Amino acid sequence: MSIHISAAPGDIAPFVLLPGDPLRARHVAEAYFEEPTCVNQTRGMVGFTGVYGGKPVSIQGTGMGVPSIAIYATELVREYGVRTLIRVGTCGAFQPDMAIGDVILAQAACTDSNVNQLRFGGRDFAPCADFGLLQGAWNAASERGLSVRVGPVLCSDSFYQDVEDPWGIWQRHGVLAIEMESTALYTIAAAHGVRALSILTVSDQLVSGERATPEQRQTQFMSMVEVALSLL
Repeated sequence: MSIHISAAPGDIAPFVLLPGDPLRARHVAEAYFEEPTCVNQTRGMVGFTGVYGGKPVSIQGTGMGVPSIAIYATELVREYGVRTLIRVGTCGAFQPDMAIGDVILAQAACTDSNVNQLRFGGRDFAPCADFGLLQGAWNAASERGLSVRVGPVLCSDSFYQDVEDPWGIWQRHGVLAIEMESTALYTIAAAHGVRALSILTVSDQLVSGERATPEQRQTQFMSMVEVALSLL
């Protein structure tokens, strides 16, 4: 048991999916796991362990933002021996040729957060995905005929921006989308020598203004989950 996760030792599998939304965690466990068992309910951030394809797998909600996912990823690795962490979340697309439901494999995570500036004493660190997971996810997504893109994303501390054209410079430099967790996930994985990948689904098209519904975000973006589970 850790500070934020009430699971007993051995209750969490070495392979963990990390959605931000705890309700998505519950939906995935009930839809895909054999014999899912709730192993954490602390602060309402539920986690489940079950079996998929004959192999143990867990899913744990992380909440939103760098500090929140950093807490869960750190405790999962340190206290429960997790070796593979895969974020399955939503994002807002910067590029005009991307559509709601497209899947993004985050090769690297740019950020406007200062968390790594503090960690590295003002130096820059380039948080990247594990290549083996990235390659496996690309192959799995391609085999499924998904509209999938690989590239950098922006991990931001701010959901709402009050300045004109806050994302233009990122768009012009080829950044695919914005989300709020991958920088922390990739940095913690690197620090502990474990594997991590963010698989994201476009829920907001920031160029056109199109947005998915809350129901779509919670229960209907399951292609990324199936790609993640294929990596077991």
